[in-house]
Amino acid sequence: MLQETVLRRQSLIAPLFVMHGTAVKNPVASMPGVFQLSVDNLVREARELQDAGIKAMLLFGIPRTKDDRGSEATSPDGIIQQAVRALKDAVPRMIIITDVCLCEYTAHGHCGIVEQGIIVNDPTRERLAEMALSHARAGADMVAPSDMMDGTVAAIRQELDSSGFENLPVMAYAAKFSSVLYAPFREAAQSAPGFGDRKSHQLNPANAREALRSLARCAAEGADILMVKPALPYLDILARAREQFHLPLAAYQVSGEYAMIKAAAQLGYIPEQALMKETLLAILRAGADLIITYFAKEIGKLEAAG
Repeated sequence: MLQETVLRRQSLIAPLFVMHGTAVKNPVASMPGVFQLSVDNLVREARELQDAGIKAMLLFGIPRTKDDRGSEATSPDGIIQQAVRALKDAVPRMIIITDVCLCEYTAHGHCGIVEQGIIVNDPTRERLAEMALSHARAGADMVAPSDMMDGTVAAIRQELDSSGFENLPVMAYAAKFSSVLYAPFREAAQSAPGFGDRKSHQLNPANAREALRSLARCAAEGADILMVKPALPYLDILARAREQFHLPLAAYQVSGEYAMIKAAAQLGYIPEQALMKETLLAILRAGADLIITYFAKEIGKLEAAG
């Protein structure tokens, strides 16, 4: 009766990886229980999530081919566009959120257009706006730009509004830190950079005030939801964001957070289910309204079982 924070499945978003092919279910070695899925298996997983009471998914695409501009990212027949159409046909009540970033689609593995070894902001921003619009046209319910380029949210908002999608929400990766905890994700999404790193546009883990400026900028550009990523190491940022902003807040319990819990549990050091719940409660307690987590289906099943 007196518990202040309650973990509920309707607050969770399940991240999933989709690729071309049929009957594909490739395990991700560094993330036990997570798979790269073809569209047919993605639909099956979506039905299981829906049965477990999970209402939203975040999709990451693995293209068939990659080039310097990430051409498949905006193709009507791209992997995300195919997946969205299939999901909206099969599970129309599921909220389909799509990642908007070029790292999975470019041959160099960076989040944007590279010229002379440098990621260029404005051409990248234009490509990302095109990508968001292609997802909207395929039937996505929400787009989530994760690139951290300056002005991306405003560019996407303008592109969507001018194309008749003024009611399509944008969830901005507004405070995305340059973190080693993304390593398992890069295996799953096949998105590791071919050279250099992403410190030119992702946030320095040492900088709290810069993170708050980034959150404020995304809010001013028209973001509907603000995100902090990773979650647990940045609960202070999440708590300060809750105090300063009145928009809904999301937090991403990233691949490395998930992998550490799984590894510790497999070694018998920590009970997995208890730690899973404790970390998610901490993220909610700090101020998150929504949590993107690879534990979503497991939490949903536990809640359904009472």
